[in-house]
Amino acid sequence: MKVAVVGATGLVGGEILKVLAERNFPVTEIIPVASERSVGKQVEFKGKQYTVVGFDDAIKMKPNVAIFSAGGGTSLELAPKFAAAGITVVDNSSAWRMDPTKKLVVPEINAFTLTSEDKIIANPNCSTIQMVVVLNPLHKKYKIKRVVVSTYQSVTGTGKAAVDQLFAEREGRTDVPAVYPHKIDLNVLPHIDSFLDNGYTKEEMKMVNETKKIMLDDSIAVTATTVRIPTIGGHSEAVNVEFENDFDVEEVKNILANEEGVILQDDPKNFVYPMPINAHGKDEVFVGRIRRDETQPNTINMWIVADNLRKGAATNAVQIVEYLAKNNLI
Repeated sequence: MKVAVVGATGLVGGEILKVLAERNFPVTEIIPVASERSVGKQVEFKGKQYTVVGFDDAIKMKPNVAIFSAGGGTSLELAPKFAAAGITVVDNSSAWRMDPTKKLVVPEINAFTLTSEDKIIANPNCSTIQMVVVLNPLHKKYKIKRVVVSTYQSVTGTGKAAVDQLFAEREGRTDVPAVYPHKIDLNVLPHIDSFLDNGYTKEEMKMVNETKKIMLDDSIAVTATTVRIPTIGGHSEAVNVEFENDFDVEEVKNILANEEGVILQDDPKNFVYPMPINAHGKDEVFVGRIRRDETQPNTINMWIVADNLRKGAATNAVQIVEYLAKNNLI
């Protein structure tokens, strides 16, 4: 199994290499790929150094699958070229997510929809992934009517330059270019991605639209406020969910405790609840602070945390590839 990682020198690309190694995916040849300025650099995989190659050379090397994490523009231009060469692409950018001809996949939820004909497969937005992993089993049981979500998102979601900005500000340095319009250290920015005409940001509308597509149900109403905070461990979300049917809180906890890829951390009396500092480096989605919304019927509050570079990006992409390989789709 020849695997190309496109964007191998970036934050998510490095995480993809790490996750492939940790999960012992049966790689026979790893092909690190990046733009011209990174060609010739070295990246590590399973203790060995590999030389980064350019896009054209990568296609000529005929990998079975290419995991893209190189930005939307690169994906729009190059994913079709890889696909035309018979290479299955799993893309981390937003480029293909809402394309009606492309699948948007969280393996625990909708991998069963994939076929060998799917040559470009979209990996969802990080904040959407962790939310739907928790919501899906509850939707099956109680049917979700409406979701209100507020996010608390790590600077790693913006990339290495944002991490550099945070630590430069923390150290009082001004020698690092700012990627945010305001200071991020000791601050909170209610602004992720660009603003749209409806007053929401692209990130907020991604959560609205992607949730419906992944969960295969356009009737789910979602409204979101996405916020950047000065952490690096992962994304957190306060999620309020209204169901069509009533529920028992303990039954909800039991469902989630037994769900694949979910870890229940809900013992507030002993200060046990999900936090990004504990989710960092983990593949699971953590959920806690589960309690009934006492202001309206059939409604629950919960707190969801995951490492945005892992399950929110790299791990989910690798899990898609694992499913494809296991089911002989690549």
